[in-house]
Amino acid sequence: MTMSVPERTSGSEGKEEESEDESEILEESPCGRWQKRKEQVSQGNVPGVESASLAMDTEEGVEVVWNEVLFSDKKVFKAQEDKIKEMFENLMQVEHPNIVKFHKYWLDMRESQARVIFITEYMSSGSLKQFLKKTKKNHKTMNVKAWKRWCTQILSALSYLHSCDPPIIHGNLTCDTIFIQHNGLIKIGSVWHRLFVNVFPDAQGKGRPHRDEQRNLHFFPPEYGIGEDDYAIDIFSFGICTLEMAVLEIQANGDSVVSKEAINSAGHSLEDPLMKEFTQSCVRQDAKLRPTAHDLLFHRVLFEVHSLKLLAAHCLISNQYLLPENCVEEKTKSFDPNAVMAEISHRDRPGVQLKYSHVSPLELDKFLEDVKNGIYPLMNFASSRPHPVPRALSLSQEQVEAVKTPTPEPQETETRKVIQIHCNLESNEEGTKTHLSLFLKMDDKLHRQLSCDILPTDSSKDLANELVHYAFINEEDCEKLALFLDDAISRHLRTQQAPGTTQ
Repeated sequence: MTMSVPERTSGSEGKEEESEDESEILEESPCGRWQKRKEQVSQGNVPGVESASLAMDTEEGVEVVWNEVLFSDKKVFKAQEDKIKEMFENLMQVEHPNIVKFHKYWLDMRESQARVIFITEYMSSGSLKQFLKKTKKNHKTMNVKAWKRWCTQILSALSYLHSCDPPIIHGNLTCDTIFIQHNGLIKIGSVWHRLFVNVFPDAQGKGRPHRDEQRNLHFFPPEYGIGEDDYAIDIFSFGICTLEMAVLEIQANGDSVVSKEAINSAGHSLEDPLMKEFTQSCVRQDAKLRPTAHDLLFHRVLFEVHSLKLLAAHCLISNQYLLPENCVEEKTKSFDPNAVMAEISHRDRPGVQLKYSHVSPLELDKFLEDVKNGIYPLMNFASSRPHPVPRALSLSQEQVEAVKTPTPEPQETETRKVIQIHCNLESNEEGTKTHLSLFLKMDDKLHRQLSCDILPTDSSKDLANELVHYAFINEEDCEKLALFLDDAISRHLRTQQAPGTTQ
């Protein structure tokens, strides 16, 4: 899932020998997919994390972060093992385009100590704090359009976390734990901070380490640390972030701590009355008066009626698993550039025609990619219902390899989602039996290939239910897969007189 995303603490500049040394492989995951490198990265103050190193995902060919939690006392680890596993399994189920991704974890038991190792997404573009500092050199205030886009993305992530069942409270939201990519995509990290505080209380040492960072004290509300955490803590922190995003920096006037007066002064300096009302509602001293993340998405300063283009893009992406991989590119190639796509007629003046040539395929591809990445979330459809965070019941790859029995226990459920489907159907000469080959691409980029013989009496719904029963697909994908198979089988029956395949 997420983490306060790393900044490199040792740069890549220097002698050639040093660069080669930093790329040295120090350790590999049991399955060999992740390779730990020498270069350390800074994860911020996350309780219990002994070290964080740059690593390589050899399957995807991207950099990731290798994190380690060390237990010197194996008895303490054994006492907390079930709680640790449950926490990490839940973290793997949380998925949002504006949250730093948690990939995998595994346990490493040694004679003298125990480790929990987990892999997280590496954000190389830097934190929002760094971006605002660079922007401040050339501008006095932030562009309002960019400010609104950032707020929407952060709130989309917070609304998701707070609506999980049970709710996930971030508890460490600052401009240092929010990260921005070159394309404007915002991701929040360190989402597991409060979970780590609860599971690893002894790892804290001096208490909550981030509170020792004087520069960030102003991000935390007055009730922080006194009672039980709830969403209002994150809303206050978000309000301070939005204020810093608007003014680029809240002046501390030489003090080590940003004062309440400095925050009030920055709030009053906002010229837009709606922006001012928005930020002030978040930083109210009374936690009960602060709005929820879901409510803030509907605030007048952010709310807008989405364009048909954006709604269509979200619809296309949410049903992408039904479509061939390059369907958009292939479709745009087949269009006649001079063909009229839409037309507006007027009685008293010439009409307006929109041709396919007016729409750039490259711009369309970029827009679809931005929507897919989470830059344009649908705020109007923000869910107010709980998102269940199921406990994963299937073994991780590392755990599977550690199982010594020749016939491991069957999986009870599949938690991954199917994002793409292909199938091949071949009938025997008599037409009494058809062989189905099914190719599934899961949301963790892994593939699953299945095959079976189907009879004319087998229905698509029965086949899909059987895949759910044997934990080959998620229950939520059952109906979608049944529709896909029904369409594929129908087309195959219509064309089985001629050789070919149906996909």
